[in-house]
Amino acid sequence: MSFPIRARSLSALLLPAVLALTACQAPSMDEQDAATANAQQAAEAAKAPADEAGKATEAPPAGTCDASQVQSLVGQAYTDAVGKQAQEDAGASQVRVLKPNDVATMEFLGDRLNVEVDAKDVVSGVRCG
Repeated sequence: MSFPIRARSLSALLLPAVLALTACQAPSMDEQDAATANAQQAAEAAKAPADEAGKATEAPPAGTCDASQVQSLVGQAYTDAVGKQAQEDAGASQVRVLKPNDVATMEFLGDRLNVEVDAKDVVSGVRCG
């Protein structure tokens, strides 16, 4: 007599699990294939030309920025006026101030001056890119 009780309680536990699993369906193979093809095309388009050893065959794009002209800013307090003067001295078309823990894009822009400052807005580094 205890067998029917176990069967009922087991089916009461399994039924919701089976229904939940059948509700979760993977995308169709056509959708998966299309997503894979799009990802491969994007990766190939973004890949820099390289030789057999994996070394880049093209240099990064050059720009007008010359950070060597403004290295004397390191250790000085950063202000908007300092940034504007640094932009002119470095020959950059734009300035990006990077504070600690700032999120920054990684694309190289040869005409952009990056000014790194610490938590007290003291310049800790300058570089182009």
